[in-house]
Amino acid sequence: MELSVQKREKLGRAVKSLRAQGFIPAELYGRGVANVHVSVPVKDFKKVFKTAGENMVINVLLEGKRRPAMIHDIAYHPVTDEILNVDFYEVRLDELIKVKVPFNFISEAPAVKDKGGILVKAMQEVEVEALPASIPHSLEVDLSKLLELNSSIYVENLKIPAGVKILVKPGTPVATVKEKAAEEAVAAPEASVEAVKVE
Repeated sequence: MELSVQKREKLGRAVKSLRAQGFIPAELYGRGVANVHVSVPVKDFKKVFKTAGENMVINVLLEGKRRPAMIHDIAYHPVTDEILNVDFYEVRLDELIKVKVPFNFISEAPAVKDKGGILVKAMQEVEVEALPASIPHSLEVDLSKLLELNSSIYVENLKIPAGVKILVKPGTPVATVKEKAAEEAVAAPEASVEAVKVE
């Protein structure tokens, strides 16, 4: 996946004019790599970000050269949610890196559907270590395996792609189906008017 960027000369407050023209001011940097001020078309960036997210390697195309990088940070306007700045972190394809990968919860838990349990997602993402090209976009969690109340899916139950190391303990719960609390399962009886003592 490629994303074309171009060097920019405008810095500081001058970047407002870039945004008005449909560009996002950005920075491209990495370990042992000189920082480069760049800009990227808003439409192109949003299209790539929707697919790659912040944990997949993309090829940043700058002056005809492909530079493998990850979308490291995005700054948003607090009111309009407009993208103000983007940081690209250039990576080495032969070096292990640590990133957080989101979980993709699929199917429905039978213990919720048939037994009235409550699904608790203990984690939304997990930190992994892998070569940049091996990092998955997401890790699948199949909720159909939760057959009984108080059953859980643990990290050790997940299908982990080859070359990917999970950086939490195998026994860490990802999702659990709990029983409804007694006060939730049984509605409190309504007090009758006669039962209310008036002082």
